Amino acid sequence: MAQILVVDDESSIRRTLKDILEFEKHTVDLAANGMDALEMAKEVNYDAILLDIKMPEMDGMEVLEKLMLFREVPVIMISGHGTIETAVEAIKKGAYDFIVKPPDLNRLLTTVRNAIERNDLVSQTKMLKQELEKKYEIVGESENILTLKQMISQVAPTTARVLIQGENGTGKELVARQIHEQSTRVKSPFIEVNCAAIPSELIESQLFGHEKGSFTSAHKQRKGDFELAHGGTLFLDEIGDMSLSAQAKVLRALQENKIVRVGGEKEIPVDVRVIAATNKNIRKQIKENKFREDLYHRLSVIVMEVPPLRERKSDIQLLVNHFIETISAAQGRPEIPITEEAVRKLSDFNWSGNVRELHNVVERLLILCSGEITKADIERFVEPLML
Repeated sequence: MAQILVVDDESSIRRTLKDILEFEKHTVDLAANGMDALEMAKEVNYDAILLDIKMPEMDGMEVLEKLMLFREVPVIMISGHGTIETAVEAIKKGAYDFIVKPPDLNRLLTTVRNAIERNDLVSQTKMLKQELEKKYEIVGESENILTLKQMISQVAPTTARVLIQGENGTGKELVARQIHEQSTRVKSPFIEVNCAAIPSELIESQLFGHEKGSFTSAHKQRKGDFELAHGGTLFLDEIGDMSLSAQAKVLRALQENKIVRVGGEKEIPVDVRVIAATNKNIRKQIKENKFREDLYHRLSVIVMEVPPLRERKSDIQLLVNHFIETISAAQGRPEIPITEEAVRKLSDFNWSGNVRELHNVVERLLILCSGEITKADIERFVEPLML
């Protein structure tokens, strides 16, 4: 169960709260004053803290303020002199709730239970966010990757549209994710559309949505990705594969910040930052009348080039270590070290599939090798399959 700290200068109150909470199978620590409470909270990551307001030397409000500086924990304030003003002040300073002495038993236990559940939810959310950040981290310290990271940090806080260019497997999605994560839209949706994976006759419905009955299988109204990304970021991956008719509608949406669903007439305002990516030579496609020049100019306020792995081989060691850690964690397997000779052997390859290919190779080695990954393992399990 949960670990709870009870802070009160009255020993009878401390003992009573301890007995109640221990009966609920919680582990309870006691502190008689604010200074002791702060020291204990620095040492132990409590699931909840019950904190009296009226205490000598340092009152509960001051303890609360100091707690909020170094520990994210639900604090339930307790006072025998409760007023609405005091409760409001406590909540503003970060308290989870406010309870008047003597506390109603049911109210106390319900509040503690809710506080613990909230704390668990916050911890899980943080853990998931850290995992997500790790998943979309751009790993590398080569000069061209550092330049790319610097450019992302400059561009992300702006509203500028970005066109990301690079070969398959270089990590264009990671760049788009990083731009979103470092932008002011980070709390809003990030919607990804793979333009190459959606048939040309369906791409418009995917992007702009459709009204019920607008075509044979349109059994109900559907919001498109422009609407779903409202307030956030829309990532158009492989935009070089988008049909010319869809390109025209995307251009109109970017010009007017409005869209019309397929089969509809009503204009719907949208606030979307568009980031596009392609592995194609867009300028060549423009000359071949496969891509609209006016759309290109709308999308390419900022153009970013993601370097292929063969141009950043100094990052292979870092990438391999990163993949060993993340793949092992995802599969629940122990990490396997790799020898320097094995890394040097990996650096000899051309890596036509770029970082994605390296990821697959590391996953293969983790499955097939035991103890450590050696040069002989590379020659046996990797070299014969390289293009």
